[in-house]
Amino acid sequence: MVSRRDLARRLESVADFEEPSVSLEQYLTPAEVAAHLLHFASTRDDLAGRTVVDLGTGTGMLAIGATHADPARVVGIDVDPDALALACENERRVGGSRDVEWVRGDATRPPLAVSGATVVSNPPFGAQRRHADRQFLEAASELASVSYTIHNEGSQEFVEAFAADHGGAVTHAFRTTFPLERRFSFHTEASTDLEAEVFRIEWR
Repeated sequence: MVSRRDLARRLESVADFEEPSVSLEQYLTPAEVAAHLLHFASTRDDLAGRTVVDLGTGTGMLAIGATHADPARVVGIDVDPDALALACENERRVGGSRDVEWVRGDATRPPLAVSGATVVSNPPFGAQRRHADRQFLEAASELASVSYTIHNEGSQEFVEAFAADHGGAVTHAFRTTFPLERRFSFHTEASTDLEAEVFRIEWR
């Protein structure tokens, strides 16, 4: 795995959506946030030699970042064909040692027959659909032995309770900040900082 700093520098070249979807809550995962998550996962031996699945891959940021950690396989799933086309283009510029398998499908009902994977995901925070992240956690619980998901600030109680109810346990959590530029008409600020939390869950 490259250093966290080098990975963040490489991922800064990942292009954002030109016309993001409001209903899908399409935001670019910041390169620094992705690098932090993936570097931490690498230190826990959760990437190298593993199948890594990025649920709701969007621009491909997390899936592409994972290719720099010597995984056995990387799969990026998204329902939006335009997002997958963008992710493919981003991979051509920034990809690592392993090609990503881009799959069009509903990330909450992933069309994959795998188990024991490492799932990474920046799911919708629920601004448009309340508890949208719950469905991503449900999918992670079915595919993964370990998952890393990003949630809105204040989600720890919910995530810990969900994991416990589905045979898992939160082992690590850390806070992070999403610097967001104005992208939708209902945004009133030119830019803002969105506080978020990342959770590592072990599933049994």
